[in-house]
Amino acid sequence: MRTSKTAAPGTPEDYLANVPEPARATLEKIRATIRSVMPDGYTEGISYGMPMFKHKGIVCGYAAFADHCSLFPTPGVIEKFKDELKNFEMSKGTIRFPANKPPSAALVKRMVKARLAEL
Repeated sequence: MRTSKTAAPGTPEDYLANVPEPARATLEKIRATIRSVMPDGYTEGISYGMPMFKHKGIVCGYAAFADHCSLFPTPGVIEKFKDELKNFEMSKGTIRFPANKPPSAALVKRMVKARLAEL
């Protein structure tokens, strides 16, 4: 993970290379899940210091922190799925989860599809 003395990551691969296990494996699975439902023409890069998917706007981002991982699917998506996310810590645009207990791939796919529909 990045500290104040390390350079900002240039690519999602750079970002993930600096994430310790088990968070790295979890975020790699989330990344693959998001990629599986992204339409042609999407971009993937670093925005706000974290990996981010874009297609006609921000779709979703993800990140690792010292004691959890987060998924950033936008506030509207979190509101739509709040009942399914009740076992996760949430804030306006963030879903936080232990590195070894992410949301299911099926739920992540539904959230990404919902965000794409918004765009």
